[in-house]
Parts: sequence; C-alpha cells; structure tokens
Amino acid sequence: MPSTSSDWRSSVAYQIYPRSFADSNGDGIGDIPGITAHLDHLQALGIEIVWLSPVYDSPNDDNGYDIRDYRSIMKEFGTMADFDAMLAGMRQRGIRLMMDLVVNHTSDEHAWFQQARSSRDNPYHDYYIWRDPVEGREPTNWEAAFNGSAWTFNEATGEYYLHMFSKKQPDLNWENPKVRQEVYDLMHFWLKKGVGGFRMDVINMISKPWQTTANATQASLPDAPKVQEGFLQPAFEMVTHGPRFMSFMREMRREVLDHYDCITVGEAPCATIAQAQEITDPQTGALNMVFQFEHMEVDSQPGKSKWDLKPLHLPDLKTSLSRWQTGLHGQGWNSLYWCNHDQPRAVSRFGDEGPYRVRSAKLLATCLHMMQGTPFIYQGEELGMTNVKWPHIDQYQDIETRNMFQVAVVQKKQHPERVMQSIHAKGRDNARTPMQWSSAPQAGFTTGQPWLAVHDNYTEVNAAQARDDDHSIFHHYRQLIALRKKWPVMVSGNFELLLPKHASLFAYTRRLGDVCLLVLCNFSNQFQGLPLKQLPDFSQAQALIGNLPVEEWPLAPDTLAAWEARVYVLA
Repeated sequence: MPSTSSDWRSSVAYQIYPRSFADSNGDGIGDIPGITAHLDHLQALGIEIVWLSPVYDSPNDDNGYDIRDYRSIMKEFGTMADFDAMLAGMRQRGIRLMMDLVVNHTSDEHAWFQQARSSRDNPYHDYYIWRDPVEGREPTNWEAAFNGSAWTFNEATGEYYLHMFSKKQPDLNWENPKVRQEVYDLMHFWLKKGVGGFRMDVINMISKPWQTTANATQASLPDAPKVQEGFLQPAFEMVTHGPRFMSFMREMRREVLDHYDCITVGEAPCATIAQAQEITDPQTGALNMVFQFEHMEVDSQPGKSKWDLKPLHLPDLKTSLSRWQTGLHGQGWNSLYWCNHDQPRAVSRFGDEGPYRVRSAKLLATCLHMMQGTPFIYQGEELGMTNVKWPHIDQYQDIETRNMFQVAVVQKKQHPERVMQSIHAKGRDNARTPMQWSSAPQAGFTTGQPWLAVHDNYTEVNAAQARDDDHSIFHHYRQLIALRKKWPVMVSGNFELLLPKHASLFAYTRRLGDVCLLVLCNFSNQFQGLPLKQLPDFSQAQALIGNLPVEEWPLAPDTLAAWEARVYVLA
C-alpha cells in the first residue's frame, strides 16, 4: 500500500539521473553498474530513498522518458542482472529504490503504438488518443512542451494522435480499461522485484478533461486562448487533473499499491493545493506526496514561458513555499526540492555560484531541509555543482533546449545571444552534466568521452574533495539529514513564516509541542540586520546548525553575514 508507516517521513531522497551519474565501462554514458559502485557515497550522506530516472529500453528521444519496453533495461545502462545487483546493494544499505513510472505516454516505437497506428480497427488503436482533422489540419492549436503542435498526423489511419511532449511520445488513453490494466501489470512486475515505490511522471495528465463527455472520441475541442513557446503553456491547463483522475488513482491504489509497502510521489504540473490535498490525503488519497511547480516559476515573467527571465524577488519565493507548507500541514504531505533533472542547478539559480558558492549552497540546504516534507537532493546538489554557460547551441543535447532555440532564433528572429542567456539560466542540460566524482580526467565520471561535457570546475567541485573536507557542502547535508532523524519537530512541526515582505531575509519557525525551531536565512551577499522586534526572542536559544561556525554567532547576535543561515532551538 502507499507507505503508511511514519519512518519514510523522516527520510531524505536522492535523485539519480543514470546517464550522468557514473560510467563503469568507458563508453561515456552513465550506467547501472556505475550506480552500484557509488552506493557508499549515498549511504555516507544518509540517504534512505533513491528516485531513479528511467532505465527502461528507450530510443532516447527524451533521454529515457520515451519508453519502448517497460520490462527491459536500456542496453546502454546494462542488463536486468545489473539492475538486480544494484537493487540488492541498495537494500543492503537500507536504501529503498523508487522507480520512475512514465505512463502518461510511451515511445512511438513501443509495440502498442506500432500496432495502434496501423489501422483504426487494430485492437491497440484505442490505447492512444486520436482525432480526425478539422478543416484539413490539426484538431486544435495546442502546442507541445517541446515546441510545435501537440498533434501529429498518421497517414495509415488519416488521424492525428495527441502528444503533449515530443511527437515520439504519444499520450496513452487511460479511459481504456485495458490500458490501465497494462500499467498495473507492469507496476506489479517491478514491485515484485523488490522496488520500493514509484515517482510518477506527469501523473495528473492521465485523465483528459474532455474524454468524459458524450461522444468523447469526436467531440470538438477548444483552442488554447494563446499559444506561447516553452514549458507549461496554456494547453497544459486543458489536459491536467481531469474529472476521472482521482478515480484512476484510487483504482491504481486498490489494484496495486495497497498490496505493497511502497513510497509514491506524483509529479503534478499545474496542481493546486486543494488538488494536492486530495491526492495525498492519508485516508482517501492515493499517493504519499506530490511534486508541484509553483515555486519553480517565481523567476519567470508572469504569464510567459520559463525562458522569459526575471530577477528573483524573495517575497514571491517565500509566499509560494509558505502556502504549500501551511496548505498541506495535517492534510497531506509535501515534497521539498530546489532542483532536479528538469531544472537548473540550485546554487546558480537561487544562490551565489561565485565567491559564496559553498556558503549559499549550505544556506539553500538549510532553508529547505528545515521545512515540513520529504527533501529530495538531486545528484551533485550535495557538492554545490553549478550551471554551465556553453556559448553554442550545438553543445547542448536536450530536446527542449534545442527546439526552443530553433523557434526563438529562426522563427521569431530573436537575438541568439539573448536566447543563450535564457538557456544558461534555465536549460535542462545544466542539471545533466556528468557527476563530478574527483579531480581525475572527466571528473572521474568516465574513462572515455562523456555523452555531455563535464563542467570545467570539476577540479574544485567534486565528491572526493567534499568528503575529505569536514566543512564541505556534503557534510552540511549529512548533518541536516541526521538532524531530521533526531528532531521530530522537523518532521511533524507546524510552519509559520516570519518577515514575509523582507527582500533578503527568509525566516520561519517550526513548532511541535514545547519545541520550537527558529530558522534565519540571508538570501543576499550583504550583511543584514535582524529586525529583532519582529522575531521571537532567541537571546537564550540553543544553536542547532548553521553555515558559519556556531562560536561566531554571539559576535553578531543581531546581524547575519552574507548568505548566512542559522537555526536556533528556542528556550
């Protein structure tokens, strides 16, 4: 069943992007044996849950999120025997493996779609979503996440199929009970192997709102009010959280999840707090937690795409995170994250990748891990890895990035340098550069030529250096993870935001019974005086953790240094 024991709530998760984690055979591509070889790194950090991005057989149009066979391992990554060895190694270290379940869509090379596209009479045709042309063209003006129409014409049947991502990622038709049973069967396959749960990719898109209407197969569909380039443009509002979504999820729980002790998290674009409450309600919901994106939009221009940049206004970030803290408290469960395989590096985005890289990375860790929810660390985040700023689009591999550049420069005639600035800030390849294990050539990631270039700061920023330095970002994360086990207030305490309008200070309390933590973070590269009259009295408080030596705190009791973070236990 979705895990009901409380132990996972005090655990911290770690995301592995396998292509970029560790290469064991010198072909330049990370693989499963490479993961197994580095499990001690995760154990030393204190990790108890691993979210593994897809390792299934795939043609790699979207780096594994286009699945050709859900029960086979991608040859580049290894074999099923390699997978079993990795799983055994994790279990020996007390780590639960959470697989990436990608079932809103498949690859167009999946056997189901190969059958489905052959004729309208094929038994698999109804596994996907089709529409006849409207006035000789696409049924709607919807744009896919990776640019271009969300509809692609299929000559054999004279229809368009829906794909909210790449044209090689056709959306499944969850209204078909055979599709749902196929999904449940593959979930059983992995759970019986001993997998500890699933991260469910764009799961709130499986119920399309229009599909429950009368004559849904041919009912006319509305156009998006406005089409913009980039991720989460208006058409996504039309294909998320449809009326049968919770029905499907509760069926999944009955058919699969209730039969296992597993941890589940659903990626939910456009989700509201009320929807997240419904999804994660311990009694009536279906999943343990959700990934939502609201705080990932605070540095984009309102109403525009993620590529339309604006400087971070800290009160916006505080407001968003606070809303989700209070909205789910006692009614559901948060996931906490700064970055993942789809987001830029946290220290480059929200911190200072320059002289304050180490200090600001520790501040970001402190600020997030002291909140309620399950923290997710993305590979390299514990080292303070940073964004890359490659000058040429040819150096990038990501389909979203390359397509956006093509549209922006070729079609919209935007200046290439301006477009590259957006890519440097928000491109997904920022998170996908190889893990920096050591100062050896290619950062110890591979003995060959890496599939994506290694960041050139690897001689300074790497795991070997971090583990040897007691004051490193790695050891700060390790301390935060250990504290979560010792302090129930970090897991169960309520959250209260302080100084909501302050432009540089992020302050809040966590309270459980008689225990109260005060968290103070200075999101700036200048000293910040503390407005003591607006804060709880911490003159007699106990120091818990910070990113500057605790013995220095009394020297500046009413001031935080640049990018300083402190946590007090109030008397």
